[in-house]
Amino acid sequence: MLDDVNVLKQRDGQGALGVAASLYKQVGYTVELVDAENDGRALTGVVVAGMGGSALAADFVKVLLGTSLNIPFEVVKGYELPAYVGPSTLVIASSHSGNTEETMACMEQALERGCQLAAIATGGKVKAKAAEKQVMFAEIPHDTQPRMGMIYNLRVLLQILVAYKLVSVDVYDELAETEQWLESESDAWTHEMPTTHNYAKQLALIAVGKTPVFYGGGLTAPVAYKWKISWNENAKNVAFWNQYPEFNHNEFLGWTSHPVDKPFVVFDLVSDLENPRILKRFELSDKLLSGKRPKANTVHLAGDTLMKQMLWSCVLADFVSIYVAILNNVDPTQVDLIEKFKQELAG
Repeated sequence: MLDDVNVLKQRDGQGALGVAASLYKQVGYTVELVDAENDGRALTGVVVAGMGGSALAADFVKVLLGTSLNIPFEVVKGYELPAYVGPSTLVIASSHSGNTEETMACMEQALERGCQLAAIATGGKVKAKAAEKQVMFAEIPHDTQPRMGMIYNLRVLLQILVAYKLVSVDVYDELAETEQWLESESDAWTHEMPTTHNYAKQLALIAVGKTPVFYGGGLTAPVAYKWKISWNENAKNVAFWNQYPEFNHNEFLGWTSHPVDKPFVVFDLVSDLENPRILKRFELSDKLLSGKRPKANTVHLAGDTLMKQMLWSCVLADFVSIYVAILNNVDPTQVDLIEKFKQELAG
């Protein structure tokens, strides 16, 4: 079915596969910062306020900069900023639509507390508030869904951190330098590539009809979360995620009390840059759970840097979940129920 051009056109009428095939271009997005000047105050922490796909890039940055950023970096997914947030904190409000109410609430609190503030959006209330208060603002393109605009958001977020002299411009440049490599990798997952040679289609066929559970390590936890998001919104498929080593302290036992024939499929998202003890945990956990849960399908992240590996996995997640959507006979683009929920909540 996944090699049938007519089926793909019928079930992917809005061209989600085409969007996935062009995601690599986002790494070179030219960021323009409005009101880019800041007062140079010393910062003691960074908080990114966002929801869903708009917070995903911040999760990635927290891992990517884990050994180089010398102040705390926190991601807030809700209405309230932590009590410690104040004038010495940089708050970055991130909302794809620019109208996310949780993000707007945090933005208002940041203004009230005199924080250093920056904002990311395609427009909406966030953009209007940033212009009104002359807050540093970066506009991202409106040509994709938030979950598939993660790389745009990553590019912008890194540029803001560079502007505040919190990270080296080398990290920002490293992202752009992955473009050619990421394009080459993505080409192997497009709809033209037959299933026999298409890793994304093969993974979709393994997963269809089941509830996936994605596991990451310390470096790949946000990747596992990205895969969950892609399954939820693209495939309209419930999915779960967790990370090592926490998994071994609780969920590990949760697999042992029911028959192995469960409606789940397990994916281990593994980086060869991971802590060796975590790599051992992946291996040993699958061994000890043999006969108690479905055997894990290991996805080894490609790339010789963590940046490459995270981007590679991010793009692959969208391809695989879109193919699962096609197998599920659902539109991978629309998220009508979420939009309806937001409308009723606002009313």
